[in-house]
Amino acid sequence: MEIQNAAIVQPTIIKRRRVVKAAEHHGGAWKVAYADFVTAMMAFFLLMWLLNATTEEQRKGIADYFSPTIPISRISGGGSDGLNGSSIMTEDTYARMGTGAARKETVARHSEGKEDSENKIAAELQSLKESMSADGKQLSEHMLIKMSPEGLVLEITDSEDAPLFPVGRSDPSELLTGMLGQVAKSFATFENDIKIVGHTDSLSYRDGASYDNWNLSSDRANAARKLLLAANMNPSRILEVSGKADTDPLIQGDTSAPQNRRISITILTR
Repeated sequence: MEIQNAAIVQPTIIKRRRVVKAAEHHGGAWKVAYADFVTAMMAFFLLMWLLNATTEEQRKGIADYFSPTIPISRISGGGSDGLNGSSIMTEDTYARMGTGAARKETVARHSEGKEDSENKIAAELQSLKESMSADGKQLSEHMLIKMSPEGLVLEITDSEDAPLFPVGRSDPSELLTGMLGQVAKSFATFENDIKIVGHTDSLSYRDGASYDNWNLSSDRANAARKLLLAANMNPSRILEVSGKADTDPLIQGDTSAPQNRRISITILTR
């Protein structure tokens, strides 16, 4: 009986649970430090860009603006323009990314310079036309000055009484040779590049001819180029020599008019 009671008694087992409690608000401090680092790097690269993209005068203006020892004007932010820097409307330079303030002209001044250049060239061409008229040979009747999107155009036109070329040929006459000699001297007063275009009337060669108005207009334009070079024009100023046949008549209502046979010299001002 005693043996049976001893077998029934079981040992007591005590389980102890270990609870690990994490500390609150720990482990996120590195995020704040990283954000501060990124902000500092952004400010550093912004500073490097400003140093590269601004002039010495602009940097001085920025430094003066943030300096507490220099009084700030009531009218502007420390100078004649924002942060005492330059403006595309008031000065000749403005910042350009990667190269600094390398622009030599403002938009407004560039437009004024282009207009002044065109006026100077127009006055020179008009003076050339008047001088030809004073020669008594009525050379000015062969010249027409007009504007185009590319610049000023000097039209040297043909006439029945005094042709620039023989009919159907590209050999220049003495009249054209003398005129282009004076034109070359006039062109020496400015440095603009030019392009030369030859034009014909609508009279065509016989059917089946291998030589047509396209060839003729191109050959006449090239003949004009040679005359200008013979008069000591710089070859590098001639950017284009081409022919348009009868596709661009000067006299729209009469495509066979002698004025359509002409040499167009465009002084590029764009």
